[in-house]
Amino acid sequence: MTDHPAFVLLEDGSWYPGTIRSPGEPAFGEVVFTTNLTGYQETFTDPSYLGQIVVMTAPMIGNYGVNADDMESGRPQVSGVVVRELVRHPSNWRSTIPLDAWLESVGVPVIEGVDTRQLTRHLRERGAMRGVIGVGSEPATDLTARLAASPSMEGLDLASRATVAEAHTEGEGPHVVAYDYGIKRNIIRMLVESGCRVTVVPAGTPAAAVQALEPDGLFLSNGPGDPAAVSYALRTIRELADGGLPTFGICLGHQLIGLAYGGHTQKMPYGHRGGNHPVRDLRNDQVLITTQNHGFAVVGDEHGVPGAPDLEVTHLNLNDGTVEGIRHRSLPLFAVQYHPEAAPGPHDAYPHFAEFLRSVTGRAGRSEPPSP
Repeated sequence: MTDHPAFVLLEDGSWYPGTIRSPGEPAFGEVVFTTNLTGYQETFTDPSYLGQIVVMTAPMIGNYGVNADDMESGRPQVSGVVVRELVRHPSNWRSTIPLDAWLESVGVPVIEGVDTRQLTRHLRERGAMRGVIGVGSEPATDLTARLAASPSMEGLDLASRATVAEAHTEGEGPHVVAYDYGIKRNIIRMLVESGCRVTVVPAGTPAAAVQALEPDGLFLSNGPGDPAAVSYALRTIRELADGGLPTFGICLGHQLIGLAYGGHTQKMPYGHRGGNHPVRDLRNDQVLITTQNHGFAVVGDEHGVPGAPDLEVTHLNLNDGTVEGIRHRSLPLFAVQYHPEAAPGPHDAYPHFAEFLRSVTGRAGRSEPPSP
């Protein structure tokens, strides 16, 4: 099979040549980079990457192939993949299909031979921006015009696209209702393995419908897009959490809690994406190494969240000082910006699930009728 010349074109006019094995239609999206050395399958199937072209900073990708167990959703969610070197003959006993064949089977282009170090440095200096993977020796004028007309991530509600169509339940135990804004499978798996019965509901489910399910806890998931565009969720979150329902938010869920209680969010220059982000717990000065994937953040600092006096800041990013955790001052509600389900790792933040479970089981015990 012959490789075809291709390129990654950014909205500022810069472009980076490479090759592509199977040419197709141009793929548009926000171009971002991740610092993960492994875990590419979890990255590509994470719904939080919906609408994005992901640049892998690790120079070789695909060496352990793809398997059915490491999927975070039913299919790749990314718009495209950019790599320096692509391995077409993986070597791992779990592998069932090479990475390039898997992406090609669902129409996700992967361009290789790109100087990903140069591209990543450009994104760090100029910020994440719209881009397109195209075929040819150089970009054409009409493709540049199409890129300029493509949607920006700011103001874009992608949670309504990433969510499930219908509710479903799994597991046994105290009942947790999980809002799916683009939930990762390992989150559900960890809640079930913790001893919960989890009902996953669509992003637009009204508060009354959730209350009718008689939950013992509420979970607000990760997801893609601009949190400010998911305005329909804010009143629902307040209606449920203000009644004392134990609530735990991750990533987009963290941002929505910040907005629901009066805070604001802002788009970051190039976001946090990777498995090596240090976070400081302000309560005990412990440092957690975390996996992250977000391009927006709650506005605030160690002194609090402006506009949200009921929220205290519990965690900060050690690289840039952004807010990584918040907690309500009187309600059993907390959230983190990073991913404690760690798919892929590290596992430093696993204890957040145990903390949530203690709150949920406490409520479940209080709701049981007294023993005779």
